[in-house]
Amino acid sequence: MLRKSVLKYLAVALCMLLLLAGCGSSGGKKAADGDKNAASAKKEDLRIAISANPPSLDAQIANSNITAQIGYHIFEPLFAMDENFEPQPVLADSYEVSEDGKEYTIKLLKGVKFHNGKEMTAADVVASLNRWVKDSQKASTLIGGSVFEKVDDYTVKMTANEAASDIITVLANPIMFAAIYPAEIVEGAGEKGISEYIGTGPYKLANWKQDQFIELEKFDDYKVRENATTGLASKKTAATKTLTFEIVTDASTRIAGAKNGQYDIVEEVPQDNYEELEKESNLKLDVTKGGTLNLFLNTTVGVMKNQDMRQAVLAALNMDDILLASYGNKKLYDVNPGWFSPEDKQWGSEAGKEYYNQNDPDKAKELLKKAGYNNEKLVLVTTQDYPEMYNATLVVQEQLKKIGVNAEVESYDFSTFMENRADPNKFSMYITSNSYNVLPIQLTVLDKTWAGLDRPEVTDGIKAMRFADSQKDAKAAWDDLQGFIYEYGGATVLGHFTGVNAISNDVEGYEYMRFPIFWNATVSK
Repeated sequence: MLRKSVLKYLAVALCMLLLLAGCGSSGGKKAADGDKNAASAKKEDLRIAISANPPSLDAQIANSNITAQIGYHIFEPLFAMDENFEPQPVLADSYEVSEDGKEYTIKLLKGVKFHNGKEMTAADVVASLNRWVKDSQKASTLIGGSVFEKVDDYTVKMTANEAASDIITVLANPIMFAAIYPAEIVEGAGEKGISEYIGTGPYKLANWKQDQFIELEKFDDYKVRENATTGLASKKTAATKTLTFEIVTDASTRIAGAKNGQYDIVEEVPQDNYEELEKESNLKLDVTKGGTLNLFLNTTVGVMKNQDMRQAVLAALNMDDILLASYGNKKLYDVNPGWFSPEDKQWGSEAGKEYYNQNDPDKAKELLKKAGYNNEKLVLVTTQDYPEMYNATLVVQEQLKKIGVNAEVESYDFSTFMENRADPNKFSMYITSNSYNVLPIQLTVLDKTWAGLDRPEVTDGIKAMRFADSQKDAKAAWDDLQGFIYEYGGATVLGHFTGVNAISNDVEGYEYMRFPIFWNATVSK
């Protein structure tokens, strides 16, 4: 008999936390009765300023929030998370699970069309999901070896690698998500991913001018799911004809555009501009406690392969100074070692706190000696496209220099940064901001392709959580795993951040869940 995974029951606490933090709608102000006619006139183009060019729009394999955000408007999965972070059907119609918990028979929606006019069938789903299981590290880590097969044109069978009751949750994971592509697009994918971005979503890709803009236009043949729920599984109306994501890497330009109305929505508002924009009468701010700022250390190549060397880095860090430089306002960050929100009663943890925020230069210098450090260059790769990541990197560099480390910063545009971050030969460490996840198994720190943390303790810890007999046992397994990450020196949380997006008062239907959602958003003329 299938032993129920405790994970199915543990998402609620964090889900409610994220809801309270801003997962729900932040629609615009309602017009007074006398202004209804004016308010009903809507623009055909919603202009959104984003801070970086996506490294790819291949939503299955690109481990990037901006890829997932734009990708969810173009592509769809079989299942997606609702506002309570429970998986709900999107392209799936229904599913059944075998008695032994290993076979999932999934019925597909009929009449769904791709942007090229072709109807979606089981052949497309099987091709897409077999590729996803193999090439998406998040999928392969959890359900690698699982196989999808065609039963008939509208039925797919999944044979899982092992029985677990979180399989549908894995299929609904929002980052590196299980996007469905036409079979021929999957077959033509190269090492760098798919070459054509064709999905079933409410918008289709109209134009992508690298480093300038991405333009999506309404897909007129989109099949609206009338029994859709909420969140990423909500009803998608493509309420505005065109979505234009303008790539504006300069923060001051984004801020000016928010003030003068050039952009309807501005993402990634630098936290030191928070108080300034709060005073703007034409704007509302979506303020969301969204995740953690993290430092990842190279554990596989060069001098950083030495555990004492990595512990020297952790001993030197002063998180208060790093976070103040990153966010500028103490109201917008928290100093805490947990990979989940401190308010999360299930997954919030201080395990490994003895390695966190040590600010102990003498201990760091002793560890450098123990590691046999001989002035080797440590490369901190970063990008100015995300100011909080860049500013934090500069402070870490200075703190390492003070203990005698030859630390050098290399800054790139976001796409190049992501390429270098993925190659252990090109970095010693790097910093990224990562949104909160529903479950520990979804954390990037546990993804061996993210920073090279490939240890049996991680694999064993994931299994211990997925198949725990109780919430208490699952929590204990996560405490052990978080503690191991700190003790091993694979990574550290720097702190918890609050994200800020600026939205014109003329915008209605804007939602936020893990990232902004625009398929029901409109802007008044």
